[in-house]
Amino acid sequence: MGLVKSKLIKNLANQYPNFYSKDLTKIINVFIEEIKTALKNEERVELRGFATFSIRKQKSRKSRNPKSGEELIIPEKNSIYFKMTKDLFNKINDE
Repeated sequence: MGLVKSKLIKNLANQYPNFYSKDLTKIINVFIEEIKTALKNEERVELRGFATFSIRKQKSRKSRNPKSGEELIIPEKNSIYFKMTKDLFNKINDE
């Protein structure tokens, strides 16, 4: 099971009872929006001890429609590249 934003906020509220839940929600929303904005501006986002996010361009390419066999050209697009730190990798793999 994944971690959804509401569960993250509940966990933070339990760990830090002196913060209001609505304030934690605002903090998480601002945090996520700042990451989105940076990626939209093609900036690299580095969260030390966790991961880095960056934008990579996928070149345009030729493809086929499997139903009709018609040739299509898929335009260039951006994709998000995620790379975890060695610390996180070791923690996940119990090293």
